Amino acid sequence: MAPIPRLRDYEGPAILSYGFRPFFLFGSLYAGLAVMAWLPMFSGDLTLPTAFAPRDWHVHEMLYGFAGAVVAGFLLTAVPNWTGRLPLQGGPLLLLLAAWSAGRLAVACSAILGWLPAALFDLSFLVLLTVAIAREVVAGRNWRNLKALGALSTLLVGNALFHLEAFRSGTAEYGIRVGIAATLTMVMLIGGRIVPSFTRNWLARVNPGRMPASFGTFDTVSMALAVTSLAAWILAPGSVAVGAGLIVAGLVQAVRLSRWAGDRTWRDPLVLILHVAYAFVPAGFVLVGASALGAVPASAGIHAWTGGAIGVMTLAVMSRASLGHTGRPLTAAATVQAIYVLAIAAVLARVCAPLHPAWYGPLVLAAGALWAAAFLGFAAAYWRILTGPKAS
Repeated sequence: MAPIPRLRDYEGPAILSYGFRPFFLFGSLYAGLAVMAWLPMFSGDLTLPTAFAPRDWHVHEMLYGFAGAVVAGFLLTAVPNWTGRLPLQGGPLLLLLAAWSAGRLAVACSAILGWLPAALFDLSFLVLLTVAIAREVVAGRNWRNLKALGALSTLLVGNALFHLEAFRSGTAEYGIRVGIAATLTMVMLIGGRIVPSFTRNWLARVNPGRMPASFGTFDTVSMALAVTSLAAWILAPGSVAVGAGLIVAGLVQAVRLSRWAGDRTWRDPLVLILHVAYAFVPAGFVLVGASALGAVPASAGIHAWTGGAIGVMTLAVMSRASLGHTGRPLTAAATVQAIYVLAIAAVLARVCAPLHPAWYGPLVLAAGALWAAAFLGFAAAYWRILTGPKAS
């Protein structure tokens, strides 16, 4: 039997030939531009016609806008590889991109459009994406990836809850925590697969010796503990017992990361950055847990999760996947390494801001500027790669 072709015959624009191309490009552009808009909103110099409170607009667009786009790009690329089925291309991919774009515009103008039409426009993207991924998982009988589909479905529920909360009470709380928990769960699920795998491949080729531990009971227990503590945090973020559980989950995640031999990867930035990004997962657990105990402000841990575990991991995955899926060498150019440094510096500044109240404003502004530089820098560096033909 002839092997299944990896792509259909396709003669349209290269950017619509694979899911990672449009969503990595426009997701990174939006990550930078939305934060550039947020900085003058933070200082009171800009107002958008959104029905959301300024903080909620910022949080929503980072979680459900930017992160949602990168999740789409990754899943639309990875799921065909996992299931052996053909990926979305052309018109269907353009429809998904249009739904995502319409959601960003609708949320920004929701005070004019009305909260319900804006919510429907915004939710349509995650509905279509969830249906598309579910179809591939079921058709390919790839039951192992029902966990990723479950996290994606939870993200959809969180977005709906966010809109409803903002309409009914003027601000969102549960919708924010559900969105963070769902996206972080995807980072732990997918990171637990790709970080040790890519590390093992590189070490076997370049630096034989101690290898990452294989997935086993410890990983299953660590994930169960993490997801359980996140569920409890959604319901009772200020509970001392929940805080203690988060700290324990964070320490276990730190042990999980230590089993992946990241200390042996310093010579390859494309592999090392995966470990650095994942390190923000346990850091966030510990800091958010400590905040429930009254030791640190909650936003320190929240931004370790959102800016670090989610933001830096998206850069790590986008930069590597874009090279690999376009037939280019898996090498991090100096520009890409600088982008990593900018993103990490942005996260550290944002995490430290609430810990040093006298420097809060300058550190938040610095974090925003560094973040925008990192993601707009990625879009500029990878523009031709994402919009041009595959390397021969």
